[in-house]
Amino acid sequence: MIQMPHRDQIIATIVFLALAMLLLFIRLLPLSEGIMGWPGPDLGLALILAWVLRRPDQLAAPVILLVVLIEDVLLLRPLGLWTAVVLIGSEAARAREPRWRDQPFMVEWLQVAMLIGLMMLGYRIVQILFVVPVAALGQVILQYLATVAAYPAVVFGARWLIGLRRIGHGEAA
Repeated sequence: MIQMPHRDQIIATIVFLALAMLLLFIRLLPLSEGIMGWPGPDLGLALILAWVLRRPDQLAAPVILLVVLIEDVLLLRPLGLWTAVVLIGSEAARAREPRWRDQPFMVEWLQVAMLIGLMMLGYRIVQILFVVPVAALGQVILQYLATVAAYPAVVFGARWLIGLRRIGHGEAA
């Protein structure tokens, strides 16, 4: 039988949607004068992975799908491709969360870095296979490095601002 979501899950979903839309709004602001510089980190991806690894019970897959699909539309990416990659990657992280729960943060950071790298590589390979225009490899590598470097700050910010902490053994379903 289908269970209704708890109050905590609804509040967490609303908070996540608000943060994701704020990050997307900031990403869409015209902050530069038309000069393309260093690519910034994908803070939305870092937030999704941090949330899934901290509280997998609070962030449902359809919410991730909705947020990344809206990003695809507004950022003019191939519709649904990055959404599928992020959904597969976040669900892989969710499936491995019980095994990663007791690991130190440095190990989690390394595992997330490998996951983000595989996600970006898979995205690029599919783009090349279907002859979709791809970004310059240097820009993609710089965005990967920026996203991996920003992950600890996202985790710390989520912990400090909204109290997002790891799920305890007693809370695990």
